[in-house]
Amino acid sequence: MKRFFRKLGRRLKNAEHWLTAQVALAMLRLLRLLPPDASLNFAERVARRVGPMTGRHRVALDNLHRAYPEKSADEIEAIASDMWANMARLAVEYVFLDKLFDFDPERPNAGRVEVSGIDVFLRVREEKRPHIFFTAHLGNFEFLPIAAATFGLQVTSLFRPPNNPYIGEYIHRTRRTSMGGLLASRSGVALQLARVLDEGGNIGALVDQKFMGGARTRFFGRECNTSPLVPKLARHYDCDVYPAHCIRLPGGRYRVEVSEKLVLPRDEAGAVDVQRTAQLLNDVVEEWVRADPGQWMWFHKRWQIR
Repeated sequence: MKRFFRKLGRRLKNAEHWLTAQVALAMLRLLRLLPPDASLNFAERVARRVGPMTGRHRVALDNLHRAYPEKSADEIEAIASDMWANMARLAVEYVFLDKLFDFDPERPNAGRVEVSGIDVFLRVREEKRPHIFFTAHLGNFEFLPIAAATFGLQVTSLFRPPNNPYIGEYIHRTRRTSMGGLLASRSGVALQLARVLDEGGNIGALVDQKFMGGARTRFFGRECNTSPLVPKLARHYDCDVYPAHCIRLPGGRYRVEVSEKLVLPRDEAGAVDVQRTAQLLNDVVEEWVRADPGQWMWFHKRWQIR
């Protein structure tokens, strides 16, 4: 009997995922009929109204109050509102990736996307050894591997698929058409990333999510767990690690920024120090978030520790 109810529960959950995905994808298809800016502006207006009604809004407000104790309640609410707008835009931008990323190396100032750090992309492209790029959930982080591909630099990106498998399949299919390789963050993915680096390839990873049992670090002054994957790969392959992130600009524009490689902390034997490198990645991401707090996902339970 227990087996029957477990099986029934899985089928009901699958049906729920399917129905949710059909509604969400139908809305995205309707938005596709509008010009990109009209769709993005509409999604932002809806998100600013609906976001504060969700339970995640309370999580965001609590995280913001802890991160910015000096800010007033109105200032905190304004940042949270910008966050919901950013997340809505990100969701709709999946529909328009082929139209929005219009950077042309021959005419770098002609489109809505600008790239800072072109020389880094070009230099890394010519180096016949592995590299790691890391980023955070800021702006439209999906533009980063697309920008790299624009300069002939292939980057295999690590991503966490959504809990809803139908939405996840849609996102994976959409991303695959305009980016390099994609690897889902599942059991065994570390070996797949290692294989890419073994072959002299490049990988990209998001480093601002909670990771139960990860390296104990601090973010905005609060203790949290951080994935040790990037530091461990950097230690094993002794490869360069580059920060990269995307910023939303006024007028529906974007800036992709790639910075020079980090000077990684090392232990007494000269190997990359995993713990201190994980903290360094957090420090870089915190600097990005402080510069544009409304563009980060404050509703994420980043500081949840098991």
